[in-house]
Amino acid sequence: QVELVESGGGLAQPGGSLRLSCAASGFTFSSAAMSWARRAPGKVVEWVSAISADGKDTYYADFVKGRFTISRDNAKNMLYLQMDKLKPEDTALYSCIKGMSIAGDFGSSDQGTQVTVTS
Repeated sequence: QVELVESGGGLAQPGGSLRLSCAASGFTFSSAAMSWARRAPGKVVEWVSAISADGKDTYYADFVKGRFTISRDNAKNMLYLQMDKLKPEDTALYSCIKGMSIAGDFGSSDQGTQVTVTS
């Protein structure tokens, strides 16, 4: 089964940075496109970013473009999201997904990592 374990969330000030990580197992990571999505209280799930299986192609939602960077290390089965210039509206539970969209697989635990941006 697909296992995706997120980490790296926490408390940050506006303008600050955080780096999220996602450890993947249970599938051939190097063959899978991956994404990040987020869920804020009272809001629907938002797709944030995606990366192709080989890491050459990246995609971003307009609201994070220029601030977040998605990357991956296929040798380590790891997915990352570098979050810079954080804003309070970035506060959410962030999850990684096997696939290019929120229709993908959130993994068996789907715990996510909480990011809170506040002064």
